[in-house]
Amino acid sequence: MEVRIGVQNVARELVFESAQTSEEITAAVTEALSGGAVLRLVDEKGRLVVVPSASLGYVDIGASEVRKVGFGLS
Repeated sequence: MEVRIGVQNVARELVFESAQTSEEITAAVTEALSGGAVLRLVDEKGRLVVVPSASLGYVDIGASEVRKVGFGLS
């Protein structure tokens, strides 16, 4: 699942793929905004992404998408 995080006063957004479900990501964002000091998420390669909750601009959680394999007409 693709996650895009906008950080205040930073021109570029953080974009990464995560194996976490949208419910897990939503819970982590809610916890960080309701009193946590940081937002902690893990990407598909196991790397930890940490963002101070006071600097969060937005978090965009993409839909789970099954990758298509093969040839086809769209």
